[in-house]
Amino acid sequence: MIELSEIEMKLGRFTLRDISLSVAAGQYAVLMGRTGCGKTSLLEAICGLRRVSGGAIRIAGVDMTSWSPADRGIGYVPQDLALFPTLTVAEHLQFALRLRRWTQSAIQSRTAELASVLGIEHLLGRRVQALSGGEAQRTALGRAISFQPQVLLLDEPLSALDDQTRQEMFHLLRTVKQATGVSTLHVTHNQQEADELADVRLQLVDGKIVLGS
Repeated sequence: MIELSEIEMKLGRFTLRDISLSVAAGQYAVLMGRTGCGKTSLLEAICGLRRVSGGAIRIAGVDMTSWSPADRGIGYVPQDLALFPTLTVAEHLQFALRLRRWTQSAIQSRTAELASVLGIEHLLGRRVQALSGGEAQRTALGRAISFQPQVLLLDEPLSALDDQTRQEMFHLLRTVKQATGVSTLHVTHNQQEADELADVRLQLVDGKIVLGS
């Protein structure tokens, strides 16, 4: 579960005030809003990458407002994916597991499971430079969910994809939701993405969160 309570953030020339929202366990929420309205900043605040000046951030009922990003246990796919050029697809899927000191057998089992769910078994030995846009998105998503987080944050995850690949990713994201039950907050400005994926629709308008239609 994701809860923001009366969050305040200063973002250059404007401020977000009294931002409150709730995404229940297992729900897929889509947050929409115009470019530059603060959507990405909210995701960064939930991750712990951006400081808030007021309010509380709770994950599964635990106040994590002052926690470090590493301690929050949140899966995050930024808009630029932030894939490491020196790692293979398999190494990306294993990255968070090695940091958490999973056993080698558990890492291998989880890598095979993720590759099957994501349809990237044939890509495990490839590096980032050899991936298509959709393959890179699948790899970034796999890295984000590899350690079985309670919360998944997606920042414009489909914006750079062609129509066919976007349709494939809709199916994949629905599959991931069903398979993992992870609470998801997906930021976009694309109405189709909300139509295809959202259990809950939210809008960030003039520094306020309102329920979308």
